[in-house]
Amino acid sequence: MSAAETLHSSVQTNAPPAISLAGVNKWFGALHVLRDINLDIALGERVVVCGPSGSGKSTMIRCINRLEEHQQGKIVVDGIELSDDLKSLDAIRREVGMVFQSFNLFPHLTILENCTLAPIWVRKMPKKEAEALAMEYLERVRIPEQALKYPGQLSGGQQQRVAIARALCMKPKIMLFDEPTSALDPEMIKEVLDTMVMLAETGMTMICVTHEMGFARQVADRVVFMDRGEIVETGEPTALFENPQTERLQLFLSQILRGH
Repeated sequence: MSAAETLHSSVQTNAPPAISLAGVNKWFGALHVLRDINLDIALGERVVVCGPSGSGKSTMIRCINRLEEHQQGKIVVDGIELSDDLKSLDAIRREVGMVFQSFNLFPHLTILENCTLAPIWVRKMPKKEAEALAMEYLERVRIPEQALKYPGQLSGGQQQRVAIARALCMKPKIMLFDEPTSALDPEMIKEVLDTMVMLAETGMTMICVTHEMGFARQVADRVVFMDRGEIVETGEPTALFENPQTERLQLFLSQILRGH
C-alpha cells in the first residue's frame, strides 16, 4: 500500500460527517462572500481548499468555528450545530484547533507557556501535565529545545510550528489551517508543510486553505476549488489537477503553475 493509500485508509466514510455545511450563505454588507456552500467532511478526511484571492476560502473555514458568522444555512461540527448558544460554541472550539497565517503567539510568554495556557485554563489540566503534553508536541514538531525562548527569538517557520503544537495541546478532533505558509519565507515553508504532513499521517481530520499544490497532492483525500464564493469543483487531487472540468479551475491552475 502506498503512503497516499495508507493516509486515505484512515477516512471513516460510514461515520457521520465530522463537519457538514448545508446551504451556507454569508454576506459582508452587500458583498455575497459565500453562496450556497454544501460540503461534508468525513472523520479522518484531509481536505485542501484552494482558489483565487477573494473566493471565500478563509471565510468558509472561519465560519466552521464561528470566527465569522454565517447568515443562512446550517453548519454542524462534531455533531453540534453552530448557533448563538455559547455552551455549544465552547464545546465546538474545544474540539477544533486553528492555525492562522499570522502565528498569533503571545510575545510576552515563553513557547512552553504559549502551549500550556489553553489546556490549563480551558481543559483545567494540572500545570505539570500540561507542560509534559506541551513538550511532547514540541518534540513532535521538532523544536523542543525552543521551549523556554520567547516567540520573538524564533524564525517564522519555527513560530508557525509552535502555533501548530499549541493547537494540538488542546487535543482537538479537527484542525483548520488558514494559509499557514503564506506569511513565510520560501525556505521556511517546507518545514511547516513537513509538520503538517506528519500530522496528516496520524489520521487527524484536517481542512487546509493553501496554494501549496504539492502538499495537496501528497496529503489531501480531496481538493475543493472555490471561486467567487462558490464551490466550483471538488475531487481527488490527481484527477482534479490533471483533468480540470471548468474554465475557472483551468485558469487558476495555469496561474498557480506559472507562479512556481
